[in-house]
Amino acid sequence: MNILQNWHKIPYLGVGITVITFIGLQAGVVIAAESVNAPEPITYSGHVARIINENCVVCHREGGIGPMQLTNFEQVRPWAPLIQLKVANREMPPYAYDHDIGLQDLQADWRLAQDDIDTIVAWVDQGSALGDLEQLPPPPILRDVDEWNFAAQFGQPDLVLASKPIDIPANGNDLWDKHFIDGGLTENRCIKALQVKPRGDAKSVVHHANTYFAEIAEDGSVDRKPVTEYAMGKWGEVIPEGVCRTAFAGTKIQWDIHMYPGGLGGIAPNAIIEDNVVELGIWLHPKGYAAKVTQDLKTYQLDQGDLFIPPHGTAMTQGFHSFDHPVRIDSFQPHGHLRMNAASLEIFYPATGKTEVISMISNWSATWHHSHLYDTDIAPLLPVGAILITKQWYDNTAANPNNPDPRQWVGWGQRTSDEMSHSWIAISHLDDETYQEILEQRESENPSGQATD
Repeated sequence: MNILQNWHKIPYLGVGITVITFIGLQAGVVIAAESVNAPEPITYSGHVARIINENCVVCHREGGIGPMQLTNFEQVRPWAPLIQLKVANREMPPYAYDHDIGLQDLQADWRLAQDDIDTIVAWVDQGSALGDLEQLPPPPILRDVDEWNFAAQFGQPDLVLASKPIDIPANGNDLWDKHFIDGGLTENRCIKALQVKPRGDAKSVVHHANTYFAEIAEDGSVDRKPVTEYAMGKWGEVIPEGVCRTAFAGTKIQWDIHMYPGGLGGIAPNAIIEDNVVELGIWLHPKGYAAKVTQDLKTYQLDQGDLFIPPHGTAMTQGFHSFDHPVRIDSFQPHGHLRMNAASLEIFYPATGKTEVISMISNWSATWHHSHLYDTDIAPLLPVGAILITKQWYDNTAANPNNPDPRQWVGWGQRTSDEMSHSWIAISHLDDETYQEILEQRESENPSGQATD
């Protein structure tokens, strides 16, 4: 470490000695003047290590899903120019959500603050110096890579429901597996949080893993309600306080798992995965938990039958949905495959003719699906008659870095090479009284806040 620290001082000392040798006394005056106006030196120890420890190391560490480790200066320094590029373009941390359009108060928001971005950019522009070792922040306390994401917040899940083991080849066509397991509940309970967790070496192989509370009739027909949805990169879901999403007693859990042999993205194993098990963790509220508001999670489809993208072309889909009672939008998660590159959520108010953009994701990627959880204080409220509008855009040209082959016609389908057009949206269903109470509370707390007319 001392060698590295001294090495970063050499270019400065060399330039200083050279200038003083050839210019003499005047050089000292020039250097002194420049030092007065010089920007504050940005160093890894004093500035950058904290940012990386708090935002990057959770993935970029031994056993993590990041393609390189970033736990110390020796690991970070070779990647400094690439880190600068990815951070400046807001590609890392991988949380695509526009900063200048729509609601910005999100739970579990991975986006870097602009000050942190500016600090990293300046650090690299100044030469990526180590700095004073005594300024290094303490190393982050990291959970085990296989730990549940909400364990620190809620403890271990109350229910862990595992799929059957599935072998996945190193290459080949998409695979699907649908099967039932016991749901494990003898009485209805309210859900606090959920996470679906593929095994570590299969995180880029499991394209999606959807779960449903399922009742199987005597004739073999299945009545099912979504538990949660998992797609690559999804962290999990937290249900707002005072809201009940029901875990149903006496039902089966149906697993619907889509696998892509070899995997996608920078950590794709391209290897055989044996006995892969996907787990569903459910955190429950205590028995007797009372909630006035109920929530459900559903897919809201766009015009998928018309989704047909020509070679070297683009497309856009949109869908509309209204409710016969007031609702609150708690989360928004668009879904697509390799050609999809953007999505938005809007609300149209027929009474005023106004359209409000709630969320815009202009750089969407199939390798990072996020359920954007709105803070309950600003989560969109829809009065009766308001129309929810979902839009998604597709790029089947060579300019799309995720596009495997721009020469192909692409339509709706289940395979990774096909496309989809829907959003998973968590809705809290309100009665008129509760809707008015929430509306009045918001107006009293923030008279100039979000319009809901």
